[in-house]
Amino acid sequence: MTDKNLNDLFLETLKDVYQAERQFVRKLPTITKAATSPELREAFMSHKKETEGQIARIEQIFEKLGKRAAAKSSEAVKGMLEESDEIIEDFKNSEALDAGLIASAQTVAHYEISSYGTLKAWAKQLGMHEVEKLLDDTLKETVKTDHLLTKIAESSVNRKAAAA
Repeated sequence: MTDKNLNDLFLETLKDVYQAERQFVRKLPTITKAATSPELREAFMSHKKETEGQIARIEQIFEKLGKRAAAKSSEAVKGMLEESDEIIEDFKNSEALDAGLIASAQTVAHYEISSYGTLKAWAKQLGMHEVEKLLDDTLKETVKTDHLLTKIAESSVNRKAAAA
């Protein structure tokens, strides 16, 4: 048995989600520019600001833990974001582009929801109540964004893509 524990796993997962957020915030301008729906572009622009706040919150968590903010390379998120590039390339000038961009963004959001939910549960177990609150704030924002993207998809984007 190794001497690693839940604190170590928490920190490694936090590093992973930190890198994911940083990668996603760099990709959002590309995704926003590619979107054709004004409502979707607005949602992506708003989410970029929100993501920047989430990154700052993660940095606060590192500080509360007495650790330097550090990112851990995430091949999973890298792959998800490469998928958005492929959608942009393969579906440019297509009515299905926005539907693909929403799907791509929601894939990342669902990864984040899972990560933040897990980190929140671990923070609670480890007695990190301030950290738990910060993670809960981010989790709620991410779920709200996911619901907004679903609403945009269902109210217009998917219908437009299907009608083409």
